[in-house]
Amino acid sequence: MYPEHPAHTPAVRAVDVHHPTPITPAVITPTPIVPVQPDALPSVASIVLPDGRVVTGYAINPVQHEPVAGKPPVSRAAVNVALGGVGFLAVCGGLLLLTTFIAALTALITQLIILAAVIFGGWIAVQIFSTSSRKGGTTVNIRKAVFKRNHFHS
Repeated sequence: MYPEHPAHTPAVRAVDVHHPTPITPAVITPTPIVPVQPDALPSVASIVLPDGRVVTGYAINPVQHEPVAGKPPVSRAAVNVALGGVGFLAVCGGLLLLTTFIAALTALITQLIILAAVIFGGWIAVQIFSTSSRKGGTTVNIRKAVFKRNHFHS
């Protein structure tokens, strides 16, 4: 880790050199491999290769694919989107009818107010322009009237 002192010479150490030995290729004989299904799968499976090597590993259950006939022809997401669109259209139609109903109700109330104003105004006009006999005064009954030269003589 730290450099050695320059005045100090390092000690000579003995080193073992290992040379790799090449592996001779295995002789492959065309022996047929017949798979044999065991009665029960062990928790750790071992396979003997044709050259004599043994490979050991965990047994993996095969993947069971979903059958094609079991899938619906239309995805559930598409069905949900379509139902949401139908619901939205129903709400829009209901809102359109609601606004139409509110407009009609407003027109009816306006016409009722105008009708009440006309009736009340007519009643007031009758009260104002009626004869003053109701206001209390002297009532004169004329039994015999004589008209001479467009003048009234009693």
